[in-house]
Amino acid sequence: MQCLRRDEGVVAPPRCARFPGVQAPSRRIGIAAALLAALISTLLAAPVALAENGVGLAGPTTDKTVTFFCFGVIAFFAILVIVLSLVQGRLEKRKEQRRYDIERLG
Repeated sequence: MQCLRRDEGVVAPPRCARFPGVQAPSRRIGIAAALLAALISTLLAAPVALAENGVGLAGPTTDKTVTFFCFGVIAFFAILVIVLSLVQGRLEKRKEQRRYDIERLG
């Protein structure tokens, strides 16, 4: 898209930004990212490797353990939605107050 000029009969925006092209990451960054991903996946899989006959670091896995863990996940997401909704409501209220103040004073 080209920037419009005043002599063309259309008022141009205050600035016309031109962004440089996207360059491919260097080879070192790619190798470092692959090694970091391999290290992280190894660390995440380590507790599974320590489990023997269903007994891991947290003890034997029973139906009760799985049920309470799943209830915890459900509660976490319910609380997360409520808290984020309250935060968004506060931010919207502040935004509307600022708009009202600008209209009233400006």
